[in-house]
Amino acid sequence: MEQKTIFEQLGGTYSQQGDYLLPNLSLPETKEYVIGKYGHLRLRYLKQHRPIIYTNLLTSCKLSEHLAEVEKECTERMDSLVKAMAKQEGVTEALKAADQWAWVRRMNNIRNRAEEIVLNEIVYV
Repeated sequence: MEQKTIFEQLGGTYSQQGDYLLPNLSLPETKEYVIGKYGHLRLRYLKQHRPIIYTNLLTSCKLSEHLAEVEKECTERMDSLVKAMAKQEGVTEALKAADQWAWVRRMNNIRNRAEEIVLNEIVYV
């Protein structure tokens, strides 16, 4: 009578690969997530500055979900910040019709400031 390993007692199986018995391991099925700019920035930040959080999310198969949530949150926050700042600073369609270059300069400035806020509040924490 052959004694089972703990892996076999828990329902695991092995397959013969040459002279070795290798455990049959597979990852659980996960949903496909679309990860954009902010998700990739968060991923790079986690890898470089928060390796323990990165490893925990990766090994629990929650990394993609986390990155997708960060992407969604950043996008929503960017939209609301840009709209609020544009309204507060009087950047309107009337300005766009009157002086397109001034409108572009001011909107780029607003987007840059909003992105800086989003990166510091959501991505790099």
